[in-house]
Amino acid sequence: MLCVSLISPLLSSIRSHILAPTLVLISAGVMSGSLQAQTSIGPVTATAPVVEGFQAVASDSRVRAMLERISENEPETLAEQVRLTQIPAPPFQEQERAQYYLQQMRNRGLNDAYIDSEGNVLGLRKGSGDGPLFVIAAHLDTVFPLETDVTVQMRDGRYYAPGISDDGRGLTVLLTLIDAINSSAIPTVGDILFVGNVGEEGPGDLRGIKAVFRDHPDIDGFVSIDGSGLTRITTGATGSRRFAVEFTGPGGHSFSAFGLVSAIHAMGRAITKIGDLQVPSEPKTTFTVGTVSGGTSVNSIAADAVFELDMRSNDAAELAKLEERVRNVTALAVAEENARWQNNGEVTVNFRLIGDRPVGNTAAGNPLVQVAALAYREVGSPIQQLRTSSTDSNIPMSVGIPAITIGGGGSGGGEHSPEEYYSPENSHLGPQLAFLLTLSLVGIEGVSAPLMERQ
Repeated sequence: MLCVSLISPLLSSIRSHILAPTLVLISAGVMSGSLQAQTSIGPVTATAPVVEGFQAVASDSRVRAMLERISENEPETLAEQVRLTQIPAPPFQEQERAQYYLQQMRNRGLNDAYIDSEGNVLGLRKGSGDGPLFVIAAHLDTVFPLETDVTVQMRDGRYYAPGISDDGRGLTVLLTLIDAINSSAIPTVGDILFVGNVGEEGPGDLRGIKAVFRDHPDIDGFVSIDGSGLTRITTGATGSRRFAVEFTGPGGHSFSAFGLVSAIHAMGRAITKIGDLQVPSEPKTTFTVGTVSGGTSVNSIAADAVFELDMRSNDAAELAKLEERVRNVTALAVAEENARWQNNGEVTVNFRLIGDRPVGNTAAGNPLVQVAALAYREVGSPIQQLRTSSTDSNIPMSVGIPAITIGGGGSGGGEHSPEEYYSPENSHLGPQLAFLLTLSLVGIEGVSAPLMERQ
């Protein structure tokens, strides 16, 4: 945790780096009697009913007052970001941060918040009617080992620390959103499930969000807040398949047992063949052998060897095709190694699955994407790009549940490196966006029906 003596100077610095409150309301002409059938916002086209429903929320006096308050409270939001960042949370070791996050949810009015069997922190805010169940989440884990120094330092107006942006920013925006909705006492029609989830990074394999959708089959839509920025919406899910490819042979002395098959030699043959594979650039499809290990000593014929393989694609069929080709050339490599030594012993190979992220997408015309684009424009940061990436949204997208991933405002860089940083310029726009997006999707009683469709 950050000591008290460091909080005060950080808060002073935070205040000096936040720009004046910014809120850009859609012009009255859009909501006039001549409302057009659709509105173009960069790559997204919003229909008249969605625009009308969104603007009813955005122009509500309680909403506008809270948007101003969010901006005024941004120094405390950034101070919370510092506090969260300084609690280590490697994959499968998120417990300390989860306990802290649970208390922060309860402090902000989610008295029944709890930690589920997977380690996720969940808090439900019930709506007043028969509305949708909307989930908005940010991930607790980072890529950094437990011993990593996560002390936040400020240099040249930026906050430096491993995990400060990914996903320290998303987690903090989520807490600010909880506080804003509960403080405003605005009655929503739909239910909102707030989630600080585990297992988004690397070996976590999206285990947290997989558990959320396993335990809550009635979810109607999903948004994750991941990292910084406010110019892109992730509407596509890059799929991945990851394997530990394990080779096993008899092993023996390098001199006296010379002529035995070698697990490492078989592995080398396989890696060479995989490296020669050709994959399409569109849909983007990739592969890499990321790690190798094996053997006992320099003077031993290896009895075991393993490499870790990552395969990705934006297309499920191409990903499946690549996996089949990799399996085929690996089997050929093993056969060649066995034949080379006249079957003096035998090498076998096993593909052990260590990661499985499904492919999916949310159509640009889905009301969830339309509302997000309107919210981006409302806070003065029009959407510039719809992109495909690997995020927690992969899971709902893959089963046809509308889902997107958004940024938390401000800007950042160096993610997954010791020099990761966060810059707070216009950072308050992130929680403002999340506030408008959430209320529009679940609806405000007596103001606007939910714009999120029931599944």
